[in-house]
Amino acid sequence: MGWLGGIGCAAAGYGVFQFLFQVLPDSLGGEAARYLISTVSGVGTGLAAWLAAALVRARTSEPAAPAVPPGPVTGPAPGPLPEVFASAYDTLVAQVAVVDDPDRGRLTGWSHSLGESGPGRPTSVGTSYGLQTLLDLGMTDGRLRPGELVDTLWRLRLPGGGWSARSQGAQARPEVTALVLGALARAGVSPDRLAQEVDRCTTAFTRERDRAGRESTHVVTTVLRGLLRAAPGSDALPPLREVLVDGAISDRGREHLRCWGYRLDPPYGPPSPLHTAQAVVALERAGRVLGENAGVRAAREDGVRWLLSCPGSAHHSCPDLENLREEVRRPRPDDPAHHEVLNVRHFTATWILRALLSRGALEVARQDGLEGTWRELVDGAAAAVRAGQRDGIWTWGRGDSTELRHPMWMTYQGLSALRAHALWSYRPDDR
Repeated sequence: MGWLGGIGCAAAGYGVFQFLFQVLPDSLGGEAARYLISTVSGVGTGLAAWLAAALVRARTSEPAAPAVPPGPVTGPAPGPLPEVFASAYDTLVAQVAVVDDPDRGRLTGWSHSLGESGPGRPTSVGTSYGLQTLLDLGMTDGRLRPGELVDTLWRLRLPGGGWSARSQGAQARPEVTALVLGALARAGVSPDRLAQEVDRCTTAFTRERDRAGRESTHVVTTVLRGLLRAAPGSDALPPLREVLVDGAISDRGREHLRCWGYRLDPPYGPPSPLHTAQAVVALERAGRVLGENAGVRAAREDGVRWLLSCPGSAHHSCPDLENLREEVRRPRPDDPAHHEVLNVRHFTATWILRALLSRGALEVARQDGLEGTWRELVDGAAAAVRAGQRDGIWTWGRGDSTELRHPMWMTYQGLSALRAHALWSYRPDDR
């Protein structure tokens, strides 16, 4: 039928040519002019007929639109992220520990790691991250109740106030106390109820009383983030931010941009993508609460530029995303000659992703004409985060000897980072 349609178009064009050649007067300009006008008109008519036929064929070849079934219109099937969230929630429900403690009462929460051998017992760190995970997931079906987790965290306070990690004994530590206070604030606990513990935390977190903590980038950023949630009006926040800004170092390998190492005092250690990302996140949040002067802004923006200058080519597996371990060593309160050692493990890709997804990071990328680089780094970090999970639970690699294979903090950070990435990627106006 295609070739037959082509003959029809040619015939229509030839017919117009013959008609015009016969009716056009000789006075128009001679026989050559009549030929020219007739030829152009014939070719135009044939071409128009061919295009019309092609349009008809194209429309008739399209599949018919499916009939809309009666009833409400349903959306697309859930994507992989809702499935990841649902699987994570089911695991938290299945592995929540409920213990009747003779001294503290009923405890509901999680240990440091999912799937630990032996009977699980709620800890301050595990339950804090579990509570924040629950708030991020937004699950309200009643199987897990935030109020019970809040009550458990209050019951896990140490006799002298504050909280500590399981390996830190009976001495409250500012980074754990700030973590718990931040989780309680997110859950809606009133500032008045938190005020006494905030004061204890800030009073203990001085250079004289906790020199090792004040020199640690990880500890300072953790305390800063927690207090920004629990006590945004605290007088301790501006000095803590200044400690963080003053601890930045210049990296000759990346155009002398400022970044951070694992320490805020000499020896700083080498430039660290992890600690730079932690500093950027803390400074971004502090800027929203406290405002930002030119010096603080310049340090934060330098940190963003340093992260954007990642030399790796495959951004889902570049060295900047490598997970790290560090130790925070403090003199033991009962024996200053010996040290308490806190082993801290870091899910680096989540911190890089959270730092780059901050509003200030995107502004820096746009100002410098690096929005394309920003998108590549964001997508690479998000891919690295997704790759570490199975059914919504993240696994620490087998490279170390610890049995804590599925730490609560890692699952919280993974889910939180993917949620943030999904919100940034959502564009409802795009069609």
